[in-house]
Amino acid sequence: MYLLYSLLLGLAVVASAPWWLARMLTQGKYRAGLGERLGRVPARLGTAEGSIWVHAVSVGEVLAVSGLVAGLRERFPERRLVVSTTTATGQKLARERFGENDVFYYPLDFGFAIRPYLRALRPSLIVLAESEFWPNFVRQARRDGARIAVVNARVSDRSLPRYLRLRSLWRRVLGDLDLFLAQSDEDARRLVAIGAPPTQVSVTGNLKFDVQPPELLPAVDMLRRILRPATAVVVCGSTAEGEEPIILQALAALLQRHPQAALILAPRRPERFSAVAEMVAASGLKSWRRSQLAGSESISGGVVLLDTIGELASIYSLASVAFVGGSLVPRGGHNILEPAQHGVATLVGPHTGNFRDIIGIFERAGAVNIVEPHDFAGKLLRLLDDPSARAELGRRAAEVVRQQRGATERTLDALTKLVTPQTQPEHAAT
Repeated sequence: MYLLYSLLLGLAVVASAPWWLARMLTQGKYRAGLGERLGRVPARLGTAEGSIWVHAVSVGEVLAVSGLVAGLRERFPERRLVVSTTTATGQKLARERFGENDVFYYPLDFGFAIRPYLRALRPSLIVLAESEFWPNFVRQARRDGARIAVVNARVSDRSLPRYLRLRSLWRRVLGDLDLFLAQSDEDARRLVAIGAPPTQVSVTGNLKFDVQPPELLPAVDMLRRILRPATAVVVCGSTAEGEEPIILQALAALLQRHPQAALILAPRRPERFSAVAEMVAASGLKSWRRSQLAGSESISGGVVLLDTIGELASIYSLASVAFVGGSLVPRGGHNILEPAQHGVATLVGPHTGNFRDIIGIFERAGAVNIVEPHDFAGKLLRLLDDPSARAELGRRAAEVVRQQRGATERTLDALTKLVTPQTQPEHAAT
């Protein structure tokens, strides 16, 4: 089975090589860490015996496991703790948070790329965030004696059918894992359905509720100062293709009633910044690019395009109302906890499968408004026209975040049982 999987994976890599090469030539993020992904262990990692290896794919997962990493370092100061990521943005954040010498790119799922890291790090415990079930990695790590846990485990609506179709494969892969700590009862049920041993699955909650609001960046003070003429500030974050026209149409209607309002528009992907800027210009609305703003300007009655990285989470604090994108179109939605932590009234569209359980918790508490594309402008206007309703929606959102915290401590307690000397297995020879 594993040989067939490796052959198919190899064929997929070869078939997609022209696409990847084109991206590498035009976009630096696709070149980043290529040697590390292919199994070249960076010298800064050195070697370690009995390390703890945490894998977090991208920015969202890095944020989610930040408290967990700090807790593991505190509980096991004698062990080296290293963190791998898949994306360049996740790598940048992880190096800032955990130290460059302890962070590297996750290897491709081939034995030749995996084995050098296992030889160098000799992990006693590997912690995978959310749903990183790479068959060859899991098999090789298990053979080398590592205990393997999945934290913040989830199975999305989109992934579930694919897992079920290949359940015979996943039953073998998941059977090599020691522990699954699920975000919710539904995720636990789905993990068992795709092949996880029921006795190894438990629910510890969602680590993302424990992520602390970021420190307010200088950009927030600058924007607060120059947005003072604005009577209302709408922050639309992580927007996807197809959403900006709906948002800009809503802003045009909003400006008729609130001519001094301002919209901060943050596309999800940096490569779309220029295209969205052209779209805003074509709409006839006044606009400014965040990267070109001078601190002395005063702006209102138009659009600020957030064409920078790493500022959105803090900038939600400026919002009268927030919209979290990827949800008016079928992209699965993005994390609403960032505006909720600031007590901001938040709108999302109907497509939120990637955050099914989080949205469900907020919806049951009356702490989020779900809006269809045709009614986006109407619901936005109603919130802005009703300060008391807006304040209550934001208050409920902040209260939900407060009540749901605690997953990090529960996860730490469960992982500690895998690291204790009594249960730590001997490493197999490589």
